[in-house]
Amino acid sequence: MPDQRRRVAAIDCGTNSIRLLVSDVGADHKVDLVREMRIVRLGQDVDRTKHLAEEAIARTLQATREYAELIAMFGVNEVRFCATSAVRDADNAVELEDAVEGILGVRPIVLAGLDEARASFLGATRDLEPVRTLVVDIGGGSTELVVGTGDDVEWSVSLDIGSVRLTERHLPSDPPTVAEVTACMNHLDAVLAPVVGQLDPVGSFVGVAGTVTTVTAHSLALPSYDSATIHGAKLALDDVRHACLSLVQMSVADRRALPFMHPGRADVIGGGALILDRLIDIVPLATDTLVASEHDILDGIAWDMVRD
Repeated sequence: MPDQRRRVAAIDCGTNSIRLLVSDVGADHKVDLVREMRIVRLGQDVDRTKHLAEEAIARTLQATREYAELIAMFGVNEVRFCATSAVRDADNAVELEDAVEGILGVRPIVLAGLDEARASFLGATRDLEPVRTLVVDIGGGSTELVVGTGDDVEWSVSLDIGSVRLTERHLPSDPPTVAEVTACMNHLDAVLAPVVGQLDPVGSFVGVAGTVTTVTAHSLALPSYDSATIHGAKLALDDVRHACLSLVQMSVADRRALPFMHPGRADVIGGGALILDRLIDIVPLATDTLVASEHDILDGIAWDMVRD
């Protein structure tokens, strides 16, 4: 029987960005038609206030309207809008949810941290060899760690550490001071060590989302952001850590001047880079390389839409 593909649209509404993927998806095959990203900083001050700022909601809804136009243009059969850390934490999330439903005709799904982790793992590993793998998804408000083989997830955790959250809490100076960076690293070690220290060593280490792909571009000294070069890149862990610490020490202006840096990521990439650095130092790894992947939670949402 031929593979019955469906044209689906997956939207990932995170703390820093909102992204769209339109794909033709079947049981065993996916053809991507469009990927879009807007930096909207929905999680602006949510760590402190537990409230979505009106201007942040407005930015997110404007991006949603633009995505609605693309979805209509591509004749999509089904739309799924998933929200993550910032919406989980906010006391006025229903305001955003109601408005999104009015634009797209579908109610946002607020993913629990472990569901977010599973979707990231599925998206990142679908096209990889089915070996025991750790997938790391560093977002703006949270970080998901997942260990599994193929479609079988054996362990996962979602932690309230992310690039935006850490920057707002620990890295207020531009550039961050040595004391701020040290305090942030100590905080991360205290959060991560009890969680990951007892894992059995993992032989495959895959990183997804904007922090990892930006660190990869920096490590490779790319002249511009190049998804094709970044996707599947294998980097020595020592080189990754060097790139992480380099980004942390830069001013926002110097980061923004890097040819691959998205301007909406420049002010918070230091916090994300510190998470990646500490993970490499603390997680038991039986590999000396990181594989960067452009496939992530968006792809996992799309795959899930045809598996449901």
